[in-house]
Amino acid sequence: MPPVFIEQSIYLYIPPLYLQKFHIMHTFYRLLVLLVISHWATGQTSPSRYIQPNDVYRLQQIQNAKLSPEGNWIMYSLSSVDSAKDKNSSKLYMVSWDGKETVCLTEQTQGVGSAQWSPDGKYISFVTVSKDDDNRQLFLMDRRGGEAFQLTKIKGELQSYNWSNDGKKIVFTIKDPATADTAKSKVRKPYEIDRFQFKQDYEGYLDNRKSHLYLFDVATKKLDTLTKGNKNEQDASFSADGNAVVYVSNITVDPDRNSNSDIFLLDLITKAPARQLTTFTGPNSSPMYSADNQWIAFLQSTSAENYDMYDQTQLFILNVKTGVSSLLSKNIDRPIVGFAWSADSKDIYAMIEDDRKQNIVKFGIDQSALVSVTNEEASYSSINTGKSGKLIATYSNPNIPNEIYAWDNGTFRRVTHVQDKFVAPLKKIYVKGFQSISADKTVVSGILYTTEPDAKKQPLVLFIHGGPVAQDEYGFDLSRQVLAGAGFAVAAVNYRGSSGRGLAFCKAISGDWGNKEVQDIIGAANYLIKTGVADSSKMAIAGWSYGGILTNYTIATDKRFKAAVSGAGSSLQFSIYGTDQYVKQYNEELGAPWKNVKKWMDLSYPFFKVEQIKTPTIFMASQNDFNVPVAGAEQMYQAFKTTGIPTELIIYPNQNHGVSVPSYIIHRFQKHIDWFKNYLK
Repeated sequence: MPPVFIEQSIYLYIPPLYLQKFHIMHTFYRLLVLLVISHWATGQTSPSRYIQPNDVYRLQQIQNAKLSPEGNWIMYSLSSVDSAKDKNSSKLYMVSWDGKETVCLTEQTQGVGSAQWSPDGKYISFVTVSKDDDNRQLFLMDRRGGEAFQLTKIKGELQSYNWSNDGKKIVFTIKDPATADTAKSKVRKPYEIDRFQFKQDYEGYLDNRKSHLYLFDVATKKLDTLTKGNKNEQDASFSADGNAVVYVSNITVDPDRNSNSDIFLLDLITKAPARQLTTFTGPNSSPMYSADNQWIAFLQSTSAENYDMYDQTQLFILNVKTGVSSLLSKNIDRPIVGFAWSADSKDIYAMIEDDRKQNIVKFGIDQSALVSVTNEEASYSSINTGKSGKLIATYSNPNIPNEIYAWDNGTFRRVTHVQDKFVAPLKKIYVKGFQSISADKTVVSGILYTTEPDAKKQPLVLFIHGGPVAQDEYGFDLSRQVLAGAGFAVAAVNYRGSSGRGLAFCKAISGDWGNKEVQDIIGAANYLIKTGVADSSKMAIAGWSYGGILTNYTIATDKRFKAAVSGAGSSLQFSIYGTDQYVKQYNEELGAPWKNVKKWMDLSYPFFKVEQIKTPTIFMASQNDFNVPVAGAEQMYQAFKTTGIPTELIIYPNQNHGVSVPSYIIHRFQKHIDWFKNYLK
């Protein structure tokens, strides 16, 4: 939905002229001045340019929208860029249900996170760093205003928390305190590692500290231990009556070697040992009690294997009395990406990925027919329900970034208008779906971005998503919008391995990287050439993460691409074993490299075919990335340099897999644009 602008008249006072013979000339000048002012005023609201890399500084992002208990207000976090400090900062706001009033709650407090309403609606709780000990602590603030005050003095790492419905207790997940940096010299102790998986992006090298559950009494501020031992507990929440806590844990002999997680229940009244509610060998997650205390909803993988990259999450409910669980989403071959109970405990609202769309559906716990709440070429990225029975969601479409919407009289009504200022000066990028057919007759869905509705003979950039288990969808896509705004036709391709097209489509590339996906990418390019959109002599390809890996595979297969940017990719796959965080996947999907040498050689073909590649390529990476380590880009850059292919290496300092420094994001966009303009002349 485009923003609505209110037209205003602008008047300019001009003193009367003394001579009658100048009346006509005076009228002419008045009209001229009014025309100039009218043009100036219109220019303030009318689209005048396409989106540019520097618009990163203007973009704000709404997150974590939550209804107040009585349903009259919606709290949310708003992230914006501080260009002077070159970083993102977030503040808490609340907006009235009707959208007419917005209040900033944390004007002076920066970096707040994990905000929740207290169950009585009087307070807002959030996590931020304490000035006293530099640890993340829980703070409370009166919703009517005033200074926030620190509620906890936790010595470990506060990871998550949840309130009981009566507001008297809070369950915390706290990681054991770190002891490696306590020396007076501030020189960190050496890493001493003996665990199977020893690396994780953003966390770094993994130690043996554990995360456990603690019960906090709000009145007395007493913190009691609920769990302990050599396993981790997480995802904890209360039963509706506050007498039990449900949580997730992997209690297998060595959790590093599998993806198992089960759901457990702690009775806070009897204090009996935790009761295991699920026994599925794959992952279970996100347990949530119904308001009537009779059911627990949770998500479960389709795969029972030790590790499966290509699975889908399904929605289950468990009868608390009988312990019997039922699969609610059995009739849809699509992943569930989030859910929320209805206030009356009769239904569950859920979001599903479905062929470039992400919409809301409703499941009845009586196993009644699935109801589509929305069906739009758009993306609903979060939902929240409250005791009042109301429903809110964050919504984005190709023309506008996330805003908050409220379910009202059978439809969603827009509540916030945070993005109006962002989109006001921007000319429209035309976005439409397409379907192409690959060499083996597989139908593949994509999305095209152009500056004209019927663009023809355009320089084409195929911008490939990572994952691979993800989908490009009809939400606002900053990366592709920026590239399209620079004058390229930009195509997103949901190749095999993507989510949103069913489990078989997702699993099609298991153990067979760089084959079917490349067919699908080339098939999309051929379709856009055939339909006249793309100029076959001016094609480029780019992507990040698995999108970077696929960029390497594609330029090693098809010589038509005149330029490429490969971000956070790899090609010599032998070298990533033990250097990234996916050892479980490799052992399950490919086998150990020394046991299955040919498989690993076959998957490394861009590196070994480098002398056949003709495409000038920039290789990008993040310095601290443990997801796809920097070596993947460095090796391909060195190979290109050795063989004389035009190339460049860009390393983003101190960044993890996701680049977060605003100026680096802008730099990355601009390097894409400049490289493509140079080689797609």
